[in-house]
Amino acid sequence: MEIISQHTKKIMEECKKRALDEGLVFDNESLEYIVTNQDMIELVPKGMIPTLYNYWVNDLEIIKGKKEYEIYPHNPYETVINSRPALSFYNDNNPDWLNVMIFYHVLGHIDFMQNNIYFRKTWEDDFVGQALADKRLISNLRSKYGRWVDYVIEFTRGIDNITGFYQELSALDKKHPKDISRIDYFFKIFLQKIKKIKTPIYLKEIDNYNTVINEIRNKNSKTTKVKNIKNANAIFLSNIKNKYPEFETIYEKHVNEVTFKPNDIIQYIMKNSDFLNNEENKWMLSVMAIVRNTALHFEPQRRTKTINEGWATYWHNELFIKDDRIKGHESDFARINALVTSVPIVGYNPYAIGYRLFEHLYEVTEKGKLSYDFEKLLNRDKRRTYNNNTNKGKEYLLYVRENFNDFTFINSFVNQDFTDKYNLVLIGERINQQRMTREYYIKSKKAADYKNFILGNQIHPPHITVSEENSKDGILYLTHHYEGKQLIREFIDITMIGLEYLWGNTVKLETYRIKNGKPLLTVFTVKDKKVTQS
Repeated sequence: MEIISQHTKKIMEECKKRALDEGLVFDNESLEYIVTNQDMIELVPKGMIPTLYNYWVNDLEIIKGKKEYEIYPHNPYETVINSRPALSFYNDNNPDWLNVMIFYHVLGHIDFMQNNIYFRKTWEDDFVGQALADKRLISNLRSKYGRWVDYVIEFTRGIDNITGFYQELSALDKKHPKDISRIDYFFKIFLQKIKKIKTPIYLKEIDNYNTVINEIRNKNSKTTKVKNIKNANAIFLSNIKNKYPEFETIYEKHVNEVTFKPNDIIQYIMKNSDFLNNEENKWMLSVMAIVRNTALHFEPQRRTKTINEGWATYWHNELFIKDDRIKGHESDFARINALVTSVPIVGYNPYAIGYRLFEHLYEVTEKGKLSYDFEKLLNRDKRRTYNNNTNKGKEYLLYVRENFNDFTFINSFVNQDFTDKYNLVLIGERINQQRMTREYYIKSKKAADYKNFILGNQIHPPHITVSEENSKDGILYLTHHYEGKQLIREFIDITMIGLEYLWGNTVKLETYRIKNGKPLLTVFTVKDKKVTQS
């Protein structure tokens, strides 16, 4: 693995300039590496993060990848890493014209990951550097505790697909209760909830505060607004302490009583497990935190596979076709692009559906079809010829890129007009008993059926939470919120045994199993490494 040559870097910089001119937004700093197929095989199990900690499952995946490559040699074109700066890897035998196309695709990914709100928790992260620090910490712990480190990694990774991703995003918009200022606490909590004063007195206190601010502002007209407010707060707080001498004690008690609320099972176990919080076992908390943070970093990529690939594919089409460096390679581009964007008869291609959705969105937005007036039209011919020439197609695509994930993207825009335009149908499969052959047939042409098919191919981890009401006498009680899909039976036992180790006591899981076509409430219990169900 090595940095790309100056010649190739020059090509990338020209691609960046043209992409920025078209409205994409991304950091100018990026790192590009040339890799062999062997490098790709070794990096893929680590999510293409060279500095990620070592784990035995990765070694098995590498062996598997090598065997697959022997049977079916293939050349991955590129991979891009969401970090600061962005990293991307390219095959060592790509010609210049192909690199131009691939660079545009990569810049589409970088633009998406640096602007989509589901990635916002990672916007400032140098994850490659953080992964290196985590790797060194785990290496040091292995030298002290040996295989027990790998046990903790494995048991934690058993539930790292159900981290509190959305809760973490939501927390970015909320002010932590501990951070509430004395002034805010006085007006929002102390007066209203503790003292329960009447409205006239409450309004009088607000007037008193405003009076202090005005007096400070008049005396110090040349100082900044922020400094005036700080001075006013100090004076007002001194008045509060004279009027309500108990205020400071109550405020400090509030700050001390505010406790951290776990967002997922991993955090709950880290906070409440007596076993982990023994002095001799506290090192395990660091390992669990590394596994959880790594999973959270990759989570937005799992939630945006279709829209992310669709966005990158849309822009490599838009930009490369306009680029004069395509001359002489039009047919080569058409062949490779067709392989990337073709809709399979059976199965699902996120590149194809994502790209077509963005292409469709651009057209309908330009024509003003995303409107109530258009939706009121029932005449098929009028719907087809409707055109208001809004010239807002690109603006709306950038809005979608910023605010949507796979579920909202597909659920919002896959409609009958879209499926009819691209002849997208739901394919069924059956066995011809007479010929003993497998047959494929058009099962449905309804957009609703095709949408459900696409949504069924998106990531949807189970929703499992800790039931604090039932977690008594040292038992950890987990509740699976049934959404029509049962948990995979062969994974339950080993996962719960790992949880029992981390929790240090009995673990119960309430879920539903399908029996005779109906969901049946089932409780799995693990105690002393033995799993029973009732």
